Amino acid sequence: MADSTSKGVAVTTELRDYLIAHSITQPSINSELVEATKAAMQGLAIMQIAEEQGPFLTWLARLVGTRRAVEIGTFTGLSALCIAQALDDNGRLTCFDVNNDFVEIGRPFWERAGVADRIDVVIGPAADTLAAFRPDEPIDFAFIDADKTGYQTYYDILLPMMRPGGIIAFDNALYFGAVLTDSNDPDVLAIRELNRSVANDARVETVLLNVADGLLLARKL
Repeated sequence: MADSTSKGVAVTTELRDYLIAHSITQPSINSELVEATKAAMQGLAIMQIAEEQGPFLTWLARLVGTRRAVEIGTFTGLSALCIAQALDDNGRLTCFDVNNDFVEIGRPFWERAGVADRIDVVIGPAADTLAAFRPDEPIDFAFIDADKTGYQTYYDILLPMMRPGGIIAFDNALYFGAVLTDSNDPDVLAIRELNRSVANDARVETVLLNVADGLLLARKL
């Protein structure tokens, strides 16, 4: 039964465009990467972040004054582009992914946007490559959008690297609403447990937002 007190609204294509139009103005290169991903990846393009998430990632990274950022799960590079656009010339974004072919789709767009020199890409299983990562400064902002069963591992590795006040953002935190079902899908189980675990972690404070497919934000205390 619908909750009559709910003020949520379904995001149509028109409303998504309205959201984007009234958010941080992003260069046309961002939209070009969106379209290039759709053309190259076809059905797999659903792995790309929702377009309205892009301005939010840029805004959030700027809000915390990000100098050092990490992304786990880069796909074709839209989220990386949005985060890199929030960095100054001395900022660095380190991306961890397992598929260099996907990342290569985004590289020309990073170049054209003038942010390629701020982005480092590490290819390999993130549980291993992230564990071996030694940032030269504490991390200010991290975005996780990779294999859902790996989220908890990535969180456990990342949190000690974060500075106090730094933010870790997890995409797909509602998993198409399946977190409220009795699904035994491993991805659903992993997301449900992650949400519970992070919300009860005394080292952070959290908020779970109904943005796109759900965005869980954890701020290190």
